[in-house]
Amino acid sequence: MSTAALRAHLLTARLAGPVATSREESLRRYRLFAARDPRVLLGLEPEYDWSFMELLGLMGEKCGVSVDPANVSGPDVIDPELTIAALDAFADRLRAAARDRLPVLLGTGHPHRLLGFYAALASALSAAGCRVLTPAQGRCIDITTRFGVRTHRLAYVRGVAMVRAPGARPTRSEPGAHCHSPLPVRVALGRAAESGGPLPGLVIGDHGWVCGAGQLGFEAIGPGDTDDPALFVGEAEGRVSVAVPLDDGVRSGYYRPITRYVLNRACLSQ
Repeated sequence: MSTAALRAHLLTARLAGPVATSREESLRRYRLFAARDPRVLLGLEPEYDWSFMELLGLMGEKCGVSVDPANVSGPDVIDPELTIAALDAFADRLRAAARDRLPVLLGTGHPHRLLGFYAALASALSAAGCRVLTPAQGRCIDITTRFGVRTHRLAYVRGVAMVRAPGARPTRSEPGAHCHSPLPVRVALGRAAESGGPLPGLVIGDHGWVCGAGQLGFEAIGPGDTDDPALFVGEAEGRVSVAVPLDDGVRSGYYRPITRYVLNRACLSQ
């Protein structure tokens, strides 16, 4: 896929340009992040006390959102050129991991949307000689949700980690639970260390998987939406290697052209 075709797809699928994430939600989460609310820190412990206006400026620089605080309604906006530049950097990190045959860990808090994207990366990296890690398979994790603390189970599907609610029966469209918590990656990495097995040279994921791993000193890359300031703060502070601005909640099929583009650029097409 050419860069021009990718840009057109990003806009048509609303992965970039005006996205489904509302301006109100983005601004609300910037304020929560400035107040260091753990629900939006995603496992990151910022070194700097980011104010709301500083966060707004950063997200304008990294994602292309409006930096006007008076703009308070309507859909938020992602600059597709910033998305493409970040996807290129993302692909470069995949190429380096494949070249060095690094062990990799992949995990998602959006399994119903992004499982196919990460599974394709896992397959390509495995074919290139990277070991795809699956530590703490089946481990129970107590995660705080809006309904209180709920016990979830860590599961791997096609090499990609996710959590499942107790008693949940996974389906093709809902293979796991939506989750922002950094606890799953902490448990996975802790188990890998305890077992003496290999630790990942690269963690690929979203939400708490990226920020939680980056906070622990592991190289981490992944996508983030306009209401996920933690990934972009982590990138600005040097604990997230690449944060890709895009809508992380569109139909799963819309990520396939992105997958092809990234794997082609990384020289990992199968």
